[in-house]
Amino acid sequence: MLHYCYDGEFDGLLTAIHEAYYRRQIPDDIRPSGSAEAALFAEEVEIATDPEKAEKVFAAVAAKISPVARRHAAYAFLSELPGMEKAIYEYLRLGFRLGAAVDAHLTDERVLRVHRLSAKVRTERHRMLGLLRFHLLEGNIYYAPMEPDHNIVGLIAPHFTDRLGDQNWIIHDLRRGVAALYNQKEWILTEVDGGTHFSQATVERVYQDLWRDYFRSIAITGRTNPRLQRRCMPARYWKHLIEK
Repeated sequence: MLHYCYDGEFDGLLTAIHEAYYRRQIPDDIRPSGSAEAALFAEEVEIATDPEKAEKVFAAVAAKISPVARRHAAYAFLSELPGMEKAIYEYLRLGFRLGAAVDAHLTDERVLRVHRLSAKVRTERHRMLGLLRFHLLEGNIYYAPMEPDHNIVGLIAPHFTDRLGDQNWIIHDLRRGVAALYNQKEWILTEVDGGTHFSQATVERVYQDLWRDYFRSIAITGRTNPRLQRRCMPARYWKHLIEK
């Protein structure tokens, strides 16, 4: 068995795909270096990330397959689910053979797997746009903690750049230790220690109490549907919802 090992970044995966093509090899798996799931008799090949090779593959996917296929691959990567690397590799390999028609082959397991991964990320991104809650910090900065299943902070930041373009804010993914920081001009992604303490502004408690009162006042007791609520607003997100 042949296993490609990469640095865990998207550029690293694209570099591995580039190397598989030009080395005329078909790896049995592609996984992050140091993975605990290494097979006993597998030949592991370390692939060093090369930004130029990664960019060539990134551009080729859009040109030779389609921009939609490139988005599916990128979203599938952000799912961070086990096996997503091999799924993306097989999907793109098929795509380079079929072109834009690849996404019409929904009965092909190689296409279906990537579409499902992409849909999970897309769904959580859409859901989080409504479930993210900002707190006012000292220094007039708005802070929103979250712990999503997938790595979506970079996907939701552009929305809040438009929505809260006149404010300074931080969207903090506590699970991954990464945050989007916005200064009313541009946003960047950076690593943030999960133990970092952010001091709330004094008036924030008043705002939170007002929001809870509003949430309770608009509820219609006789039409409460906990099952529907959990389906639209899964309980795993409640930790950071002020009203819950």
